[in-house]
Amino acid sequence: MSKRLKVTQIRSGIGGKRNQRDTLRTLGLKRLHDVVVKEDRPEIRGMVNTVSHLVTVEEVD
Repeated sequence: MSKRLKVTQIRSGIGGKRNQRDTLRTLGLKRLHDVVVKEDRPEIRGMVNTVSHLVTVEEVD
């Protein structure tokens, strides 16, 4: 069974760089405390790494 990542936005993207705001939107995060569950893939890990100061990540089964 593949692992999944639960990504929660904890800080606002306002005032951040354009690519960070775009990355939040690409992940599906639009406002504070939004939660999305994504497949654990290298592309998703890279996006999470880009906005790591704005989100929290948990591994779920």
